[in-house]
Amino acid sequence: MTSLTHDIKDKLKHLNVFEKIIAANIVVFFLGWLIKTVQKIPREDALAWLELPKDIFDFILKPWSIITYGFTHYDIIHLLFNLVILYFVSRSMVNLFPSKQSLNIYFLGILSGGILYLLVYNLIPESMASRVGPLVGASAGVNALLIFLCAYMPNRETKFFAIRIKLWHIGLAIVVIDFIGLFGINQGGKVAHFGGTILGYIYATQLLKGSDIGAGFGRFMDSIANLFKAKSPLKTVHKSKKKPFAGHNKEQFNEFNNQKKVDLILDKISKSGYESLTAEEKAFLFKAGKN
Repeated sequence: MTSLTHDIKDKLKHLNVFEKIIAANIVVFFLGWLIKTVQKIPREDALAWLELPKDIFDFILKPWSIITYGFTHYDIIHLLFNLVILYFVSRSMVNLFPSKQSLNIYFLGILSGGILYLLVYNLIPESMASRVGPLVGASAGVNALLIFLCAYMPNRETKFFAIRIKLWHIGLAIVVIDFIGLFGINQGGKVAHFGGTILGYIYATQLLKGSDIGAGFGRFMDSIANLFKAKSPLKTVHKSKKKPFAGHNKEQFNEFNNQKKVDLILDKISKSGYESLTAEEKAFLFKAGKN
């Protein structure tokens, strides 16, 4: 039993960031099922404290829901659909881009989907939103990652069964399907999808111009995470003196060079496909994606 526990802990330790997000979604889903079963309440009420409410005043009372709704699913098909797509898209993301940047896109997609949902359903007449309930699901974040890839390297080809199609075709299909869905029963979800889609597209187009619009969000999340890190009781006596190079220290200069090399490799993939990379370039890209 001890060996099994150790194996589980070891496997969890080596999960990448998106595999941990997938695991968190599964845990929340089964928590909702357990609450529903024990308390004998409707499944839609089991995780009400995590849902994003439609009314802005209800949202003010539970502001955390702008993020937690993205971890909340009630239907097993909804859960599996989102997590299967997230798994395959995230594999491409962490191999091509730094993990922190990929996380920024995902969580900014969740935020953008939630914000657009709140804006739309607090601006349109109540009669037009009467069928819309609280928002749940990771779809906005998944859409952000998908559309980011489609916009960043639109001419890269992928296989759909035996057919080779370009990524921009997939992106266009996603937008069309979501637009049609606005006239269906899941209007709120489709509005959130568009929030993620807009974020993913803007992020990609700005990154192609050399601007990482998620960098500030990443620093903010780092500062939040640092609040929960245990501080060492030992005081630092000696500080390492690093000579600046062109106004930057060595680490900043190396990081800049590495990012430029990643950008060149990604540009090569966009033009000629992943298969055109040398073994050295593939190895460098894989290593950069782990940072």
